[in-house]
Amino acid sequence: MSEAANFLLLERVRLPDDLRWLAEKYPRENWQGHANIHGVATMWLQRHDMFRELGGMLTNGIGDYREGRLTAPDFARWFAPRLNHFLGHLDGHHNVEDHHYFPVFAQAETRLKRGFEILDADHHTIHEGLERNAEAANAFFNTLQESEDRQRFAADAYAAENSRLIAMLTRHLADEEDLIIPLILDRGDRALGID
Repeated sequence: MSEAANFLLLERVRLPDDLRWLAEKYPRENWQGHANIHGVATMWLQRHDMFRELGGMLTNGIGDYREGRLTAPDFARWFAPRLNHFLGHLDGHHNVEDHHYFPVFAQAETRLKRGFEILDADHHTIHEGLERNAEAANAFFNTLQESEDRQRFAADAYAAENSRLIAMLTRHLADEEDLIIPLILDRGDRALGID
């Protein structure tokens, strides 16, 4: 499953057309004015925006270090708590989705079941990316007492893992929103049993 899920997540440009019928009925540009854009839908979008913001902060932070605007120890002090927050909250968010929301949504609209299977597979791929990201970050932290060249090499390796993770996450968040938010807008929190 990992190889197929990895291909799907890293290669697709959006969800398959047969899963986009609600996204076409409720286009993204109309979400904010919709009567059902409250409760869980608003929380979902806010949580995703937080992940995008944290991912951007981590990307900018590693860039600041690589361009010499932060020393390795200063970067490590700034970076470690933000990375831990990002990785921990993302993993927790995915667990809630996989075990609570996705089954409820798939049961409420069986025509979207395959979409939730795709999103669940994404979570496995992203989890592997989270682990690689954490390993690359730890490898960088372990070089802080070593030469500057070793630190830079480890920072470059982390930056590559971070870029890959952010690319996966960006695609996944957009696809998840295109599947879930229109479903919530169509049915409402209460009818879906998620209010």
